[in-house]
Amino acid sequence: MERFFGLAERGTTVRTEALAGATTFLTMVYIVIVNPGIMAAAGIDQGAAFVATCLAAAIGSALMGLLANLPIALAPGMGLNAYFAFAVVLGMGISWPVALGAVFLSGLIFFAVSVLRIREWLIGGIPLSLKFGIAAGIGFFLGLIGLKSMGVVVAHPATLVGLGKLTEPATLLGVFGFLLIASLSARQVPGAIVLGILVTAALGLPFGLTTFEGMVSLPPSLAPTFLQLDITGALALGVGGVIFTFFLVDLLDNTGTLIATTHRAGLMRPDGSVPNLGRALMADSGGAVMGAVLGTSTTVSYIESAAGIQAGGRTGLTALVVALLFLAVLFLAPLATAIPAFATAPALLFVACLMARALGELAWDDATEYVPAVITTLAMPFSFSIATGIGLGFITHAVLKTAAGRAAEVSGAVWLLAGLCAVKFAVT
Repeated sequence: MERFFGLAERGTTVRTEALAGATTFLTMVYIVIVNPGIMAAAGIDQGAAFVATCLAAAIGSALMGLLANLPIALAPGMGLNAYFAFAVVLGMGISWPVALGAVFLSGLIFFAVSVLRIREWLIGGIPLSLKFGIAAGIGFFLGLIGLKSMGVVVAHPATLVGLGKLTEPATLLGVFGFLLIASLSARQVPGAIVLGILVTAALGLPFGLTTFEGMVSLPPSLAPTFLQLDITGALALGVGGVIFTFFLVDLLDNTGTLIATTHRAGLMRPDGSVPNLGRALMADSGGAVMGAVLGTSTTVSYIESAAGIQAGGRTGLTALVVALLFLAVLFLAPLATAIPAFATAPALLFVACLMARALGELAWDDATEYVPAVITTLAMPFSFSIATGIGLGFITHAVLKTAAGRAAEVSGAVWLLAGLCAVKFAVT
């Protein structure tokens, strides 16, 4: 173990790595409760989605630890799961097997890009402002879904959206859950999100809003989702825009997470490059492919890994510990699948607040930088489409830079992506 992970070289021990893995796990285990609920909204069996979530997280984290030797954990990504369920399946009317086929194909493209080193051209060509706008926009998208699920925001015939009835028990509990999660996080309590979800769900018992049927059992069957992806259907329907969105968001999300976490761990090289970046991205793309095969949306690297790094995690052993803990959670299916929507919605809203911080990084003194980013951010929730937000952001960036006489600042990657998005909007 010492030789494989290089523990001494990175100044860590098995005990430190184990504690770091447990810390990261506690900060992201909420996904085994939230993701099955989102997948269920798309028509996927919730028990099977729970198993797929745990296995995808375990496989992805193990790949990251064993291939890239980095202390970064993976699981189905927040934002992409909402895009999968609410935008692709419910919004576009695409069946969930076809949507899983699109996730699978995006994972294969991601893998090819990682192997062929095209990623440097794509990643380097997308300006930071658009990366920040995409991150914040996905957060706003999640926030809208969370507020709607809590009953705080409802449809309104005159103003599109309006304030819900805040005296409803489920809405009150949802608001309480959000404030509880935020308060625990402010106090830096480990596992703040999952604690807030569980407490909120428990408070629903007296009102008959929550029904528990035990905590421990054998895992549910994976049969309803295993190998149910429809790749042929994804290709036949021409869901290129969907595949592109899964791919692009996955690429940007994982690159940002890898940069942030390796810098925090002191593993980034002096020239700013990430060690084992190719292997890390291959591990991530492999996790996405396996997640689609199992029956869940795109698997991504989790920024919550920073919590384990803060606790001393420096090698892939941290990620391997996370993988083992996700396998152990498989036996808590009754607890995870009984959590109602009003208890998980506060977690979506809190994650939205975290992701919105990206807007603070924008160059607010340059309209050609902040305007495309803000358009990206606003378009995602108001069009209820992450893909639309990304497309409008790229087009706005290219047009504004050109209008300002700074067309040379627009990279080839942005011109290509903006052109593809413009064609997509023109024909749909």
